Amino acid sequence: MDHAVQETMSMTTALIGTGGFHEILERKHAELVQILGKRDAIAIEKSADQMDEIQYASARDLAICNVNREFTLLRDVKAALERIHDGSFGTCLDCEWAISPKRLAAVPWAARCIQCQEAADRNGLGSADVADELLVNAA
Repeated sequence: MDHAVQETMSMTTALIGTGGFHEILERKHAELVQILGKRDAIAIEKSADQMDEIQYASARDLAICNVNREFTLLRDVKAALERIHDGSFGTCLDCEWAISPKRLAAVPWAARCIQCQEAADRNGLGSADVADELLVNAA
């Protein structure tokens, strides 16, 4: 194994050992659960005025997009917590190389190294696809 890779993995392991990433992910998980518990903005409101109806529909669509984004992020955070528990945190799901500590510091729920994530983005794979891939591979 390359010395730089070993060094990166040991730095990542040191951060995990201190509970740094686990604590960050647990806080993010709690925050997202709280946010997703408040979905009042999605209420269907009716109005006799057609312009009000359009505004209500736009606001509802925006709220639904926000909930979808937050739910996807929650799924990514849960997957990262699972990777911490099974010992695979910090390892790219695609190439199995260590994910850079800088990337993990910026995006602690990252499942791929930057190169594999860029390739996945070009190919139209999102984080939800990662979860689907994991389920398929687990079966």
